[in-house]
Amino acid sequence: MPLLSPSTVGLTMYETALAQLDDVAGRLRLDPDLHAFLRVPKRELTVTFPVRTDDGTLRMFTGYRVQHTLAMGPVKGGIRFDEGLSLDVVRALAMWTTWKCALVGLPYGGAHGGVVVNPRNLSTHELERLTRRYACEINILLGPEKDIPEPDFATDEQIMAWIMDAYSADAGYSVPGVVTGKPLSVGGTMGWVDARARGCSQVIAMGMQRFGISAENCRVAFQGFGKSGSIVARILAERGCRVVAASDSGGATWHPDGLELTALAQHKAANGSLEGFPDGRRIDADSVVEVECDVLVAAAKEGQITAANARSIKARLIAEMADSPTTFEADTILSQRGIHLIPDILCNAGGLTVSYFEWVQDNQALFWDEDEIRSRLQQTMDTACNAVFERARAEKCTLRRAALMIAVERIGHAVSMRGIYP
Repeated sequence: MPLLSPSTVGLTMYETALAQLDDVAGRLRLDPDLHAFLRVPKRELTVTFPVRTDDGTLRMFTGYRVQHTLAMGPVKGGIRFDEGLSLDVVRALAMWTTWKCALVGLPYGGAHGGVVVNPRNLSTHELERLTRRYACEINILLGPEKDIPEPDFATDEQIMAWIMDAYSADAGYSVPGVVTGKPLSVGGTMGWVDARARGCSQVIAMGMQRFGISAENCRVAFQGFGKSGSIVARILAERGCRVVAASDSGGATWHPDGLELTALAQHKAANGSLEGFPDGRRIDADSVVEVECDVLVAAAKEGQITAANARSIKARLIAEMADSPTTFEADTILSQRGIHLIPDILCNAGGLTVSYFEWVQDNQALFWDEDEIRSRLQQTMDTACNAVFERARAEKCTLRRAALMIAVERIGHAVSMRGIYP
């Protein structure tokens, strides 16, 4: 792999997404017209809307919804509430969702959206008013045959229920298929809560087997010990792994012999973070990626593994549970050092896959039990994971390049078959 060039250092998220596409387009010898088509989103909507706060004040908020491509079908993608959200971020996430859908064989294009807000600063009533108004503003794009949102950063099943209700109120009847990640009582699916974690655990186990890492006494570090990360930790521990380090937004803890996960979860539930966990040594949250371990699970936010710390990482295998936790330049460094990385578009595709199952069930008004959901998820992840491993072996390239090559080929074929109209 070539050394870093000035043009790939310090990229924004969207520039990173474009650089990844450009890289595989060259390797695939992608038609220049098709390459140009895939570099830009199909639609972008920016909305500015008012929300009345509890004290009667009117506040203005900005929201986005970006649809990357409709070549494979309706678009699918998350909604996040984040005060750092920008159009650049949403464009990148929409493009990555396109690749994710194509990689695991879902009949979707990618989309993403959200509101520039810190939801912690809002009351429950204010959050509901903001959600419903945002849903009304982007309603012109939504629909079970057009654009189907799902939860993402700082959104959950309650947010999805409010969006579904706002959309249904406008339609005049219930439309459960307009969003996924909903509560079971309004058309949600069994298996949604731990879908992302189960998919991630599965590809980590396959990666460990592929690269000769024995589960027995395997040391795992978690950057991001949230709801999904803690489930992955439990599943890996059941397979014989030791979780030696974990961090969240409040703190980080380390123990070379392994952290006791039940006590760790209880401490976080009682205190709101890992800070002050008595049975581990307190460490700086940023240093979790540098601890001695065999597997590093990057489950926090984007841009956490950078050129500044990539040379200090000691893990043999990195699993990107978060979206884009590794910068473009860090990718190069890790590859040069022989560290294997399971990319986000494969590693965290479990949630999107079960979202698809929910959409299918809503549309046919026939629901599956949890065993069937898990069986279908395992089959989907197995197929995608094996395809990526084999492509990487055949092309003698990284797993990220292999995954992107598969995804871009599939989208490219769909665009070519449909043609340009008129």
